[in-house]
Amino acid sequence: MDKKTGVPITHSGLSRRKVIKTGLAAGVGAALPTLFNINHAFSKEVVYNGEVFDAGGATINIGEWGGFWEEFVRGAMVGQFEKDFNCKVVWESSWPWFPKFVTNGAKNPVFDVCNWNLPELTKTAKAGDFFTPADEVRENVPNAKDCWDFAFASNTGGVTWGYGPYVYAYRSDLAKPAPGDFKSFWEAQYANKRGTYVTTNGLYHCWFMATAKAFGKDQYDMEAAFKAIEDAMPLKISEFTGNMLQLLDRGEATIAVHLEGEALSMKDKGKPIDVWEWDNHAILTQTKTISRYSNPMQKKLAYALLNRTLSPDFLKKFGDTFYMRPTNSKAPFNALLEKGGARNTADATKDFWIPDWNFFVDNEAEIVERSNEIFGL
Repeated sequence: MDKKTGVPITHSGLSRRKVIKTGLAAGVGAALPTLFNINHAFSKEVVYNGEVFDAGGATINIGEWGGFWEEFVRGAMVGQFEKDFNCKVVWESSWPWFPKFVTNGAKNPVFDVCNWNLPELTKTAKAGDFFTPADEVRENVPNAKDCWDFAFASNTGGVTWGYGPYVYAYRSDLAKPAPGDFKSFWEAQYANKRGTYVTTNGLYHCWFMATAKAFGKDQYDMEAAFKAIEDAMPLKISEFTGNMLQLLDRGEATIAVHLEGEALSMKDKGKPIDVWEWDNHAILTQTKTISRYSNPMQKKLAYALLNRTLSPDFLKKFGDTFYMRPTNSKAPFNALLEKGGARNTADATKDFWIPDWNFFVDNEAEIVERSNEIFGL
């Protein structure tokens, strides 16, 4: 065992990774494809350094959001990727991912690359050895080396490529004064006009822990959160952020739990909607994983696809469309976000708060059941 890398040592004294990288010993190099075909565990040693290569028409399976999101990503990146690498990307958008991974098992991954929000990713990572560790991803995805450290903070193997702060979206013509504190949501002026989400939506999950943190001892104080949520009733309960923006637009809600980018897109269209970023600096992340036991060609393509996702060029296009912030330190921000004071600097990222999703997953059943009782669902 190589003490520095943790990679098994071959009889020649070289790690298999070094053999692959250098191409030493023609006999070994010729044998490697056969080894890969009979033991997918070897695929963890696939090496990618950023080059374009011919995948020979191979197919790579990805799990990612559908609709306009898929349409945009295919047009901005995936179409060219398929041409450059001579491959086919099979896109699956029927979320949730957790049951698909668990049903297939780690050694037969349903997706080679998957995009997640952290609650579902955390639950899946706790259920099995599904994902390539972050250190291996960093070693094989050149653009990952330019990402801020919090891009790897989930400890799941996932790499966060885009994110946005949690905010209160509010009607700027009706909220007097505008929110300036997390507890502003509970002000009398918002009675019967407050919006949050169903208990299956990750925005509710984060808001629950942020509420516990604001009204209790810490983010783990569930009783304080339940009491505060009861005090905020009645609430406008929405399934999705798009529907919540419609409630705000129609004046049925004056303040709502939301995400910076999507709410600001309404402001950019001239709607009287603005945002206030939570003072705990909680962020919603878009995080991608690479399956640990994908076949070697698919795993190499997965590294290449993640590398393209983390490129400043793609992140700029994505940010200009979805108003989302990039984790790559070299990627520019959306102009509207910059105008509002957002910056892609180390100082700007040091105070971000990512809730303890392990705690939420461990207590999800109780949180969901009691919250639904409060909502009368």
